[in-house]
Amino acid sequence: MLAQFQTTSSGSTVTAEKMPDHPLLRGCRELGRGESCIVLDKGDDKAVYKVVMCPATYAFLASSDRPLGDHYPRLFADHGIIGTTSLGYPIHLLEVEKLYPLPEGSEAEAVAQKIRLAYLECCHHWSHWAGDMGAMALGAMTRTPMGFSMDILDALNRLSAFVDAYQALPDLLNRDNLMMRKDGTLVFSDPVFSG
Repeated sequence: MLAQFQTTSSGSTVTAEKMPDHPLLRGCRELGRGESCIVLDKGDDKAVYKVVMCPATYAFLASSDRPLGDHYPRLFADHGIIGTTSLGYPIHLLEVEKLYPLPEGSEAEAVAQKIRLAYLECCHHWSHWAGDMGAMALGAMTRTPMGFSMDILDALNRLSAFVDAYQALPDLLNRDNLMMRKDGTLVFSDPVFSG
């Protein structure tokens, strides 16, 4: 476990870590929290500040060999380590492109739902592998015809390669881990975590 967690009234798990004090974050409005990130409004329509408390998420967003392409978040700046979690893990500050929740009934939401359902089906199939289930399920999605477009299949292949290389755990079930750009492009915003 990388951070302390709390459960919201909707039942979702979010980090209970305190926001580190940093000059770039002072006065910024918090837009949301996940299990290992806090997102803050930078004050423009292009980027947000993302406070990252998970090594796998940091690597996914900022490593030189991270997945790149239309379906992955754009990194504008890595502002470095700005603190440590209560358990001693580094907290990184990134400046990433601003993404949006998927509107009900949108094409991006339909594709995201198809990805979530395929991933869940594959997880059930590979559940006997316990801790490796997610990576096995993701790999199966890239080898089994499931009706994904070529660009989504390519994005899934890139994610699977990243998961294998970093021994990360995929999370394609959480609705907030798939978002979109203003133009409607589906983006794998935060689909991994450290085990």
